Amino acid sequence: MSLRTDLAHGARIYDYILGGKDNYAVDREAGENSLRIWPALRVHMQANRSFMHRVARFLAAECGIRQFLDIGTGLPTSPNLHEVVQSVDPAARVVYTDNDPLVLVHARALLVGTALGRTAYVDADMRDPQAIISAPEFQQTIDLNQPVGLLLIAVVHFIEDDAEALRVVRQVLDVLPTGSYLAMSIATDEFDPIPLAKVQQEYNRLGETLVFRDRATALGFFDGLELVEPGLVQVHKWRPDGSEPPGIADKDIAMYGAVARKA
Repeated sequence: MSLRTDLAHGARIYDYILGGKDNYAVDREAGENSLRIWPALRVHMQANRSFMHRVARFLAAECGIRQFLDIGTGLPTSPNLHEVVQSVDPAARVVYTDNDPLVLVHARALLVGTALGRTAYVDADMRDPQAIISAPEFQQTIDLNQPVGLLLIAVVHFIEDDAEALRVVRQVLDVLPTGSYLAMSIATDEFDPIPLAKVQQEYNRLGETLVFRDRATALGFFDGLELVEPGLVQVHKWRPDGSEPPGIADKDIAMYGAVARKA
């Protein structure tokens, strides 16, 4: 995929709003306009990032998962997934995937694991799960005889069609062994729909997809899996550990999150 600096990209908007420097004018425009429309966007994105950290720690420390596939990695923002899980076990292995060439450049430079563990990067679009699964980097890093932690954090809202988004998740899950886990955060507008409709329009205007899903649709991604308590909740309510800022309002979080086990 060629680098498009004329169209906004979700990973680079996310980077800009979280204070990063790996973004372009169109990404900054989308970010600034979205913040004006919905000032909670930064709090929302920080809460989503914190959710990823708690999920990773939970899977590594409490579930014993030692290999992870992170689809839709985004630009590196420390601590990254491998830093969290390799702090639990330095031998943990992580495969990152994304389709943005800028992410690829930074991932190869920065997403370097421990001497015992391994990190690998697959340059692929999440809409083509087979390209991820069949990539040499995946095959050489992930042992499909052992459970895998599959993370899709804040990415399925870039897939417009519900059926296609579900297919993407299922196609990867189907090759993972029993005992694997799925962790997702899924964009929703159910808690503050009016400004979020305008944020959606802004993303679309500058060339990026943004789709919100209701709770029932979000739950559908976990059909047939065993949901871990507390089930599907807004990301700031999933096993909070005290690292979250106090007093986050529900209307300021536009993301459901859950973790589930493949039986």
